Amino acid sequence: MSGTLPANEPECLDPQSPLIELLVEARPRDVSGFAVRRALPSMLRRLVGPFIFFDHMGPADLPVGEGIDVRPHPHIELATVTYLFDGEIDHRDSLGTFQTIRAGDVNWMIAGRGIVHSERSSPEARKTGAHIHGIQSWVALPLEHEQTGPRFEHYPASSIPTTKVDGVTLEVVAGTAYKMRSPVEVLSPTLYVHARFEGGARLGVDNTHEERAIYVVQGAVGCEGRTLRPGTMVILRRDANVTIAAQEPSRAMLLGGARLTGERHIYWNFVSSSKERIERAKENWTNGRFPKVPGDEVEFVPLPERLNPSRTTA
Repeated sequence: MSGTLPANEPECLDPQSPLIELLVEARPRDVSGFAVRRALPSMLRRLVGPFIFFDHMGPADLPVGEGIDVRPHPHIELATVTYLFDGEIDHRDSLGTFQTIRAGDVNWMIAGRGIVHSERSSPEARKTGAHIHGIQSWVALPLEHEQTGPRFEHYPASSIPTTKVDGVTLEVVAGTAYKMRSPVEVLSPTLYVHARFEGGARLGVDNTHEERAIYVVQGAVGCEGRTLRPGTMVILRRDANVTIAAQEPSRAMLLGGARLTGERHIYWNFVSSSKERIERAKENWTNGRFPKVPGDEVEFVPLPERLNPSRTTA
């Protein structure tokens, strides 16, 4: 049941549009008891460039004493990219990493042959009531890097290149765009930009990448006569020159990059070009063969007996 999705996805191909290939409305999902909106994978389009998974978390205010508790869980053959607009999360992994990510930072974790990690609110955040708003995405790895060794990299907000153009603040989270390059060590050509708009501001979407999409996080963004609201992902046609305009103060993510060679299969938290390696990862997790997370060794997320697409763990 690798990557299976329900048949009622709210998606719309637009053969008449010279600019827009597909509209995707993010679907509500549950991640370890926390509600998110999921735009990728979708029924009609699994990847945009290397991006194979895209969850919008929050904005949410959690009661005092509660917090995010994503228990230890495994990944293979992908990179997770955590980017927050507000709040903070404590990351731990089986390499022994402990890192608090805050707004504007980038956590880039390459699973490769296999890694286990957890994401939780800190004790300090629980005392005051945790607030969280951000994007959790997965990037599929090129074939030649799928079986690389796992690693974790943290990039503070101060290291992310930023510019302001005509009322739009642009932060290049990963890859290249607008003649800037992120320090994040991507493994294939990547577009990932956080764009913050003043009301009325206009932005030409970077056209240096093969595949591109726009995801509206906050506000209202106009594109080809459409008003796009939070939770909408627009996948653009290749080589289309697209300008988007904010109808009010808004926030959006631009994502995409080069199309990867070969098919990718998805099961739960595993992504691979090989169904056999996914089956092996399932068996290894069930039988406790993945490494433990130091400092978070007790709890874990069990392999689903029957996979429900809403139960993916980030």
